[in-house]
Amino acid sequence: MQRQSPRHLTVLLLLLAPLVFACGLALGPEIILPFFPASGQQLVSNELIVAQIRMPRVCMAAIVGATLAVAGVMMQGLFRNPLADPSLIGVTSGASAGASFVIVLGAGLLGSHELIGVSTIALGAFVGAMLATAVVYRLAASESGTSVATMLLAGIAISALAGALNSFFSFIADNHMLRQISLWQMGSLGSASWPRVLLAAALVAGLLAAFPRYSRALNALLLGESEARHLGIDVDRIKVQMIVLVALAVGICVAFTGTIAFVGLVTPHIIRLLIGPDHRWLIPCSMLAGAILLMLSDAASRTLLAPGELPIGVVTALLGAPFFLSLLRQQRRHGDL
Repeated sequence: MQRQSPRHLTVLLLLLAPLVFACGLALGPEIILPFFPASGQQLVSNELIVAQIRMPRVCMAAIVGATLAVAGVMMQGLFRNPLADPSLIGVTSGASAGASFVIVLGAGLLGSHELIGVSTIALGAFVGAMLATAVVYRLAASESGTSVATMLLAGIAISALAGALNSFFSFIADNHMLRQISLWQMGSLGSASWPRVLLAAALVAGLLAAFPRYSRALNALLLGESEARHLGIDVDRIKVQMIVLVALAVGICVAFTGTIAFVGLVTPHIIRLLIGPDHRWLIPCSMLAGAILLMLSDAASRTLLAPGELPIGVVTALLGAPFFLSLLRQQRRHGDL
């Protein structure tokens, strides 16, 4: 694939994002077009749909898509593997197990109350993600540093344990609880509201601002850990910081929207194929592309089976997997893989 200018791609994504945002507001079970104004009761209904339902969803999709994509960039740079994903360290599995625990066992004790716009299920998912990360890091850390290989193995073990817990909770759940677990694991933006959007934006803003600061370290790690140390990079400290930041970012996203697959895997890889591995451009471009991908996926989830709604995790897999496979085939044909 021919490389593109990073500046040109950034400009293109900046122009494309508002257009996709507008499409997300217009599309759904009822198509609302601004250049065909309604009147009377229909106008009031359209304004309510756009302002209170669609706009929070599209904003949440942009926030979560950008965050998951950048988390994928960080993981792929840290492990020096373009197919790495945040789920490798067990964050997503831990969050899913935490949500399932609250749905099945915590419902009677905690109920479905909300704290500053966040449900107890979301809090359970966040706690599960942080516990999984803490266990993985504890197992991988030693006096000689943090072993990436051990971290991967620990992540696989934690994911297996979390999968077993999810299966157990699904087994003892009633029909209503089982449906909640299934919908959570497939991802959904249906619970997006302005309080949740504002809280999510406040929580991830600092993380998204911090990630570009690691561009130089990630570029140095492309050469190998020994070479990065010779260039003055504190590799062990950078590893710990990136793992913690990624865990926080993914934990927050899963807490608000459930498990959404493929965004953190496909988006960075596609952008890398287009502009190369320089993280000074890869991070911001992936951020924009992730937001665009999830906004498109949200619009598709509300439109394809209208008036029903597809889980957004299903849509991202349907959109991402074939495109990703075609890119891999093209790269293999040209001898790049």
